[in-house]
Amino acid sequence: MRGYKRVIALVLSVTLLAILMAACGKQQGEVKNTDKVTGTGKPGTWSKAPEMSIDPSKSYQAIFDTNEGSFTIDLFAADAPGTVNNFVFLAKQHYYDGVTFHRIIQDFMIQSGDPTATGGGGPGYTIKDELGGPHTYEPGIVAMAKTRSPDSAGSQFFICTGGASQNLNQTPDYPIFGKISEGMDTVLKIAATPVTVDPASGEVSKPEKTIIIKSIKIKES
Repeated sequence: MRGYKRVIALVLSVTLLAILMAACGKQQGEVKNTDKVTGTGKPGTWSKAPEMSIDPSKSYQAIFDTNEGSFTIDLFAADAPGTVNNFVFLAKQHYYDGVTFHRIIQDFMIQSGDPTATGGGGPGYTIKDELGGPHTYEPGIVAMAKTRSPDSAGSQFFICTGGASQNLNQTPDYPIFGKISEGMDTVLKIAATPVTVDPASGEVSKPEKTIIIKSIKIKES
């Protein structure tokens, strides 16, 4: 009987993990992003990733202004220089201005960076994964959204908002490049936005209210 119970527990655990990590679906463990290399048609798309322009020895912050308040991300330039360089480039190009948080799962994460708000938008290129750093997924951590394919991130990112984000530590495939240093209350307010079913995926994660990034200011020191 004990062996039977262990088997049942194992099956349930595997089933839960499969649901969380479902391939190419907007599931809780798969941070959905189907960035296309060809871009999205949004003004300001590029054919290749930006050249390195940051100094990894310096400190960088991203100060977000949204219609729900402001928050600040400390960017991990030393640990993920390519990813931070890409984010800084896009922010300085005002790529994120007017972009929404299109996917919200309160105890997991809030996702943005897609100008089409469909989960399929991107800047016209993808970047190399920077994995294996010293940070782990937990509330406040900021990471790139991507598909299961290596090196498939572009512009979409997510901010961890609850305990379910720690499940990603089992398969740490999403490049971590920052952490909230100020305004976590604003992030949690966004995470508490009522959501409805996304008709494209069947996932309950589509915000009933539009949450907009008004601007992102990059501070270097």
